[in-house]
Amino acid sequence: MTNLQIAELLRNVASSYQYKNEQKYKFQIIAYNRAADAVEHSTSELKDLWDDGKLDQVPSIGPSIASHLDEIFKNGKSKHFEEVMKGIPDEAFRLMALPKVGLKTAMKMLQELSKKEIDEKLKESDKIINKTKRHLLPYAENIASEVMEWLKEGSNVIKIDTLGSLRRKVATVGDIDILVKSKFKNQNAKITEYFTKYPKTQKVIEQGEHTASILLPGDVQVDLLVTTPEQYGSALQHFTGSKHHNIALREHALKLGYSLSEYGIKPDKKFKTEEELYNFLGLDYIEPELREDTGEIQASIANSLPLLIKQEDIKGDLQIHSDFDIETSHDLGVSTAEELVKRSKELGYEYIAFTEHNPSKSGHSLERVTDLLKQKEEYVRENDWGLKVFNSLEIDINKDGSLPVSLKGLETLDFALISIHSVFDLSRDEMTKRVLTALSYPKVKIFAHPTARKINEREGIELDWEKIFDFCLKNNKWLEINADPMRLDLPDTLVRDAVKLGIKMTLGTDTHEITMMDNMKYGVNVARRGWATKKDVINCLSLEDFKKEVNI
Repeated sequence: MTNLQIAELLRNVASSYQYKNEQKYKFQIIAYNRAADAVEHSTSELKDLWDDGKLDQVPSIGPSIASHLDEIFKNGKSKHFEEVMKGIPDEAFRLMALPKVGLKTAMKMLQELSKKEIDEKLKESDKIINKTKRHLLPYAENIASEVMEWLKEGSNVIKIDTLGSLRRKVATVGDIDILVKSKFKNQNAKITEYFTKYPKTQKVIEQGEHTASILLPGDVQVDLLVTTPEQYGSALQHFTGSKHHNIALREHALKLGYSLSEYGIKPDKKFKTEEELYNFLGLDYIEPELREDTGEIQASIANSLPLLIKQEDIKGDLQIHSDFDIETSHDLGVSTAEELVKRSKELGYEYIAFTEHNPSKSGHSLERVTDLLKQKEEYVRENDWGLKVFNSLEIDINKDGSLPVSLKGLETLDFALISIHSVFDLSRDEMTKRVLTALSYPKVKIFAHPTARKINEREGIELDWEKIFDFCLKNNKWLEINADPMRLDLPDTLVRDAVKLGIKMTLGTDTHEITMMDNMKYGVNVARRGWATKKDVINCLSLEDFKKEVNI
């Protein structure tokens, strides 16, 4: 089972508990949903962690859930899970893929709708489920990395690279494509044969002298291409894509009188490196993340390609959730502030921001919320962290744009992030007004994960981006690029729009557990795909310059 399949199973167990008796099984529901989130966010396959005896290292998986997962990995099923889900047909869980359909609604539909109506609903559900066939970038990267290590260890490989959307760092990846440069021309078939012997191979789809394809668990297809050192650059460029970039590049080559293909320039001009190919065509090297035919070739001709942001440019992480309990509205972090600070130092950061979710509106007066925030303020201020820790907060935006924190509460903060976690179905105008109202609070600096999308789960909200951008530009507000692989939000297309207008952005990992701090690279990928330089991203500033930006 893949991580996504395990996460789905755990959520089904949580839904079953909720369906049977929400009050009685309150803690089980919370535990299974948290475990599902942890598994989904994990950058390692759960089965591999289980094989290594490291299942207890996954946050939110306690001994009880771990024992049931252990049973699944040993026997293919869990008696406990089967007992909890007993009496609930598989169709009910499938129907939960529909918008606003929980398990109670799904069971009611099965009881009240005709067979024909149910079949139509199931078809609709399956269409939604099938959209998730593309894999999140970290998942694809991990699989590719394991296969590449296997190839390096046992075959005559000089150089190896990923291709396609994986190399261009697209948010989701379909098939995984790998290119290999062989040491000896007569070794190609041996390399493809060795590739098909990869231990996790479930099916060999195709095997030839230069190419091979295998199917791995989770319906992941991996394709291999073996080429010679003389043609490696040509093949690497061609199969990295994108399709539209390659079409534009071929048109550019034709204008110069050349015919370009995956083998080089016809009839016999080959390229060992991509740099040689681009330079031969009178172009500066174009980074893989930019190859989407959005003006990169014209910029290369004009020597005006951006010097893209790099991970080492990041001076701090501006969205981190610790386990300091202020009775939050959403999931509390599971790592301590001390652990997070230690990791921040290891990453070479000059500063970070603790941005726990605001205290829940339910059962809290504004005065109580303020008291809780004062406790957090004192905690942050009174500790000698060894690097600058900003006291911040991720605040829910109410439906009308107001914030569930008083002005006195806001004054306890260095600055605030705002975000949408509920009421996603307002009209474009209503949602835009809601966001602009929230951004108008003086302490608010960052609009976090602005589209509120969850990749493969939920589409983004509708906003008038022209108005949002204009407000941010005029009022020195910043848009976050959320590095959580399930969000990657702002999406790269909106990052590009923001860059063109000169709107500043921030990078935050949205860390709720210490290993998530390593996800910063995925936010950097998005920034690079959006043509961002370090001048476009606020937390590339030194500590002193950043403090000036937030008036501290």
